[in-house]
Amino acid sequence: MKKIWMLILASILLASCGTQVPPPAESGKLSIIATTSIVADVVTQVSGDLVDAGILLPVGADPHSFEPTPQDIAKVVDADLVFANGAGLEAFIDNLLASADAEGKIVEVSQGIDLLEHPNTDAEDDHEDEAGDPHTWTDPNNVIIWVENIEAMLSEADPANAEIYARNAAEYTSELEEVDVWIRTQIDQIPAENRRIVTDHRLLGYYVDEYGLEMAGAIIPGYSSLSEPSAQELAAIEDAILALGVRAIFVGNTVNPGLGERVAEDTGVELVFFYTGSLSPADGEVPTYLEYLRYNTNVFVNALK
Repeated sequence: MKKIWMLILASILLASCGTQVPPPAESGKLSIIATTSIVADVVTQVSGDLVDAGILLPVGADPHSFEPTPQDIAKVVDADLVFANGAGLEAFIDNLLASADAEGKIVEVSQGIDLLEHPNTDAEDDHEDEAGDPHTWTDPNNVIIWVENIEAMLSEADPANAEIYARNAAEYTSELEEVDVWIRTQIDQIPAENRRIVTDHRLLGYYVDEYGLEMAGAIIPGYSSLSEPSAQELAAIEDAILALGVRAIFVGNTVNPGLGERVAEDTGVELVFFYTGSLSPADGEVPTYLEYLRYNTNVFVNALK
C-alpha cells in the first residue's frame, strides 16, 4: 500500500508540472538507476545494452548537496536495482529509498574498499567523515572493485546473461589497468618538489596516495563540499600554501568556487578547475570515466610540472 500511495503522489505532482511518469520498461531488461553519472558509466560498461539504465543526479550536480524530487522517487520505485557510490557520499539515499520502499534494491559499489580515515580524528561535523573518505572513484584501482561488485549483482539478478557481464567486466578491468599505468607515467613528469596540492575539499586522497602526490591541505578541511571552514582554518591553509610553495589550488567544477577564488587572490596562486563528482555531457570533455581520469591527470600535470 505504501508503494501504491507513493506512486499516486508522484503521479499527481508530476502531472501538475506537465510531465507524466514513464511506464515501467517493457523490454524485459533489468531496470537500473545509478546515483551519479560516474557510477552509471561504470555500470553500463559492465552491463552493455542488457539493461535499461537511468541516472538520478543531473550532469554537473554535487552529490553532497543533491536533493531528490518526486520524479526521482518514481524512478527508484520502478527500478530493479539502485547502484550508489556508498561510503556516505549520497547523504540523501536512505530517505529516498525509504520513500520509495526500496531499501532492498540498493547496491553500494564501494563495498569492500578500505576507506581512508580523516586526518583530523577530532572532526565531528561532517556526515561523510563518520565513515571515511567517500571519493573512492578518484583511484581507478578502487573502481576495479566497483566492477567486481557490479558484475556480481547483475549476474545474480540476471543469471541468463552472467557470461556476458563477466566478459564485459574483464574487458573494462583491463582498460582500468591500462589507464592506471598511463597515469603513473604522466605524474612522473612532475618534479618531486612540485607535487604538493590543495583542493577545495578533501576529495583526492585515494588519487594522491596511489600516484605519489602530497595533499598539502584543503580549503574545506572535511570530505563534504557543504562544510564551512572557520576563519582560522582559512588562514592556516593560506599560510601552508605560501610556506610549502604550492603551485595551484584545484577546485571541482560542481562546487561554488568563491572560497577558492578568495584563497587564490590572497596567496597569488593559480586557481585550476577539474572534474570531481560528475562527468560532462556526452558531447563534453569527459563523457566517460576513463576520459575523466585522463582529463584530470592532464590538468594536474600541466599545472604542476
